[in-house]
Amino acid sequence: MISRFAPSTTGEAHPGTLLSALLVWLDARQRGGRALVRLEDLDTTRVKPGWSDALLEAIAWLGIEFDETIVQSRRAPAHEAALDALAAQGRLYPCTCSRADRAGGRRAPDGGWAYLNTCRGTPLPSGGWRAVTSNLRARLPDERIELVDEGGLDLSQTPAHEMGDPIVRRRDGVIAYQLAVVVDDEDSRVTDIVRGHDIAASTATQVMLQRLLGYAQPRYRHHFLLLEPQGDKLAKLHGSIPFSQLRARYTGPELCALLAEAAGQPPDVSPATFDWSLVPRADVTVRWADGLVFG
Repeated sequence: MISRFAPSTTGEAHPGTLLSALLVWLDARQRGGRALVRLEDLDTTRVKPGWSDALLEAIAWLGIEFDETIVQSRRAPAHEAALDALAAQGRLYPCTCSRADRAGGRRAPDGGWAYLNTCRGTPLPSGGWRAVTSNLRARLPDERIELVDEGGLDLSQTPAHEMGDPIVRRRDGVIAYQLAVVVDDEDSRVTDIVRGHDIAASTATQVMLQRLLGYAQPRYRHHFLLLEPQGDKLAKLHGSIPFSQLRARYTGPELCALLAEAAGQPPDVSPATFDWSLVPRADVTVRWADGLVFG
């Protein structure tokens, strides 16, 4: 059993980041598995130097230890090999559509606007996918994925229609999330993925990419989120209750105990006592009032 915690390096860790790290670690250790950290630092428009180290420092401060650290930006050859494989199947095409072009169309399961596969059939230039200067998409099979995660969440979709063909390489040359995570999970032999349910709508797309590339399909589980009082999820990019503020108020064990309680566990939770059945399904609001206040 191999699991992974895969935070984006777009800001300081917040309580939601550390909650996810704790749940991944408890689940893996309870089952005698390995737990990896993968620093998702491909988005050059949002990543800043130092945030990767800061995230690792926050995890160590919380008191949990992972078995390996993987830096996503160092994995370009593997990502490019996957694009070559999709190109060999005739599944890549350039796309000039913008987000504004999708607005007002069909809603996707993630709440955004579905891509209507408008540019399907557009051929690659003579130089192949590497010569594409617009977004690059992968044409998915028009097939339904039937899937229920380990917590009972129904993830079934026909992703090519409900979400639309995914971008796999952005116009700025950055490998897109949907492809990068699939390739990295395969290369790390990840068997189990525990993550927030905000990613749940992408699972069917990722499973379809796994099938196209001949990869193994991991088991999935999606957990609750910590929300801002106004209802938005906590976000590193927006500086939501940052790690520097948490460290000034708590010790690592104190915060770990608070996060465990928010997840329905005893404050002294350990892998031996961790129980998924006690973890709330509904999202939990968190605010700062001289300390963290949940609910």
